[in-house]
Amino acid sequence: MPVKNKSSSISLWIKLLVVVVVLAGIGLYVRSYLAPVAKVEAVISGDAVNAAPGSVAVKEEYAMEMKSAVAGRLLPKDYHLHVGDRVKQGDVLAQLDTSDMQVEIDQAKNELKAAQERIAIGSAAKFELETAKTDFANVDRMFHLGQVSDADYQKARRKVETLEQSLALEKVRDEEDVATDQTTIRAKELALAKMTITAPFEGEVSYVQAHPGDLIEIGSPIVTLIAADRLVEAKISEEDFADIKPGQKAVIIFLPYKEWRYNGVVKKILPTADPETQRHLVDIEVTDIEPEKLIPGITGEVTIETGRHPAKAIIPRRALINDSVYVVKDGVVELRPVKKGYVWLTGAEITQGLEPGEFVIVEDLDAFRDGDHVKVSELPPDAIKNKK
Repeated sequence: MPVKNKSSSISLWIKLLVVVVVLAGIGLYVRSYLAPVAKVEAVISGDAVNAAPGSVAVKEEYAMEMKSAVAGRLLPKDYHLHVGDRVKQGDVLAQLDTSDMQVEIDQAKNELKAAQERIAIGSAAKFELETAKTDFANVDRMFHLGQVSDADYQKARRKVETLEQSLALEKVRDEEDVATDQTTIRAKELALAKMTITAPFEGEVSYVQAHPGDLIEIGSPIVTLIAADRLVEAKISEEDFADIKPGQKAVIIFLPYKEWRYNGVVKKILPTADPETQRHLVDIEVTDIEPEKLIPGITGEVTIETGRHPAKAIIPRRALINDSVYVVKDGVVELRPVKKGYVWLTGAEITQGLEPGEFVIVEDLDAFRDGDHVKVSELPPDAIKNKK
């Protein structure tokens, strides 16, 4: 009887053990099945980049508010002012009514023609002068013979001089009239040309201030054009500015195109800083972006490379949680403190705390805690690779 009880007890323990093992297996399966997915990247070796971070904004190289140089009424014909239109240098944008100006030009040409014909005919004073010179020659001959008084001699001489002076003044007036008429014609033809409003440079219509039928005064604004060329202006903090030089490489991310990273170079360092923020201005030339994407007003981030060196451990910058990272080992999350070296737009050098080949979580960091069990989804390393 005691033997039987002992056998039953062993059997019961075996059954309990089986149940425990089964339950443990089910628990492991359920935990594995329900475990969140952690997207990780491997710690890699490569060149670490010392980079100065900053913000960027796209601006037009310059804008011009075009004003009318002459007065007139805008015609519907040849009116090409619509916001957003692209224009080339020399394109006709608008046309003022030229009918009154053309009448004034025709009148000035007629006056010029009349003055030129009058000069061609010659002055009546020319014949009077010739007669006076003939008379004076006779008086002079008789004066030397003693047959004419000194008073009559001087009178005849003064008449010749007076007519010569009058004829010279008349010639000056005629030449002045011709020159004035020619100047008037040139001025009115120049004004006529200005009544055809053309684009002074290649650009885009950004604002329209006049429409067909409007009576335009001299100096009235008509349209605002922005140049086709764009500036990418970076603002760099004072502590990061000292090592920046023209020609250094840059990586830019624009907020509307966050999934793309663009390459650029430092084109120019402006000599002034914002007096309030002490942020210095740097012009960046983006070398591999489609021009139509550089829309004035869009903003983003930039890092300018000021140095580089080989690094044993590099991770994506987005894996950092201040001075720590989430490392995944055997499906368990570990919050590990690290020591940083160079940090740039896409990556960070880790000088202490990580080894190549380990895996760090790179997305949804706030969803994980130290000790969590996770499933792993490995992403290709991109800390030192630009997405194109």
